[in-house]
Amino acid sequence: MSSTLQVPTMTPSGPLPYPFPKRVPRAPARSSGPPPLTAGDRLTRAEFERRYLAHPEIKKAELIEGVVYMPSPTRFESHGRPHNDIVGWLSLYRAMTPGVLGGTNVTLRLDYDSEVQPDTLLRLEARQGGRSQVTADDYLAGPPELIVEIAASSAAYDLHDKRRVYQRSGVQEYLALQVYEQEATWFALREGVYEPLLPDAAGILHSEVFPGLWLDVAAFWAGDLATVLATLQQGLASPEHAAFVAQLDSQPQPQP
Repeated sequence: MSSTLQVPTMTPSGPLPYPFPKRVPRAPARSSGPPPLTAGDRLTRAEFERRYLAHPEIKKAELIEGVVYMPSPTRFESHGRPHNDIVGWLSLYRAMTPGVLGGTNVTLRLDYDSEVQPDTLLRLEARQGGRSQVTADDYLAGPPELIVEIAASSAAYDLHDKRRVYQRSGVQEYLALQVYEQEATWFALREGVYEPLLPDAAGILHSEVFPGLWLDVAAFWAGDLATVLATLQQGLASPEHAAFVAQLDSQPQPQP
């Protein structure tokens, strides 16, 4: 006699209204890789990097004070164009100032809770007294001398969470360009606290860390790159910039 349980499929009034027994859905197999990277996650820097590297489809993510931020896709007028112009401005300064290096959207390790991707930056080589260095896996670690961020407005996290991280990490100058207000706030680190640099009578902002790095704020927001670069050329022709270049040239050269 068979011991198999016979499951009825009929009733005296006809077939059952649904197949019997019901199929229990099987739980999806657990992935062997790291969990996904999601905005708002609270992670260590090591775990953030592990998840970020496992998802190359994610183009930009940042860890700020242990919290994951994933910016929205960038628009042309509110980010792309001003970003392009400010990179051109910094590139001209770098070309005329030996010993100064630049980087755009590079991963920057600052501490165990923060790993960011600044829009652009300038840094000094270590032999010039710079505090950042390129790691063995080709990232940047330590505070560069100048960071520039294009922020949608003064309410953006660039002006709050990121500013605190940059201040705490010892980034000497931080230029935050606020698109909605069309303002430029250039912070200088003084006794561990950021204070805004004031423009001169002509509305020009002057870097203290990089002498000769001058920014015509009105021309920048007007999209007048020619005037922005002409103003920078005046800074590059200043005695302050010449003295800075001479100081950089006097530093010992690295041994081959």
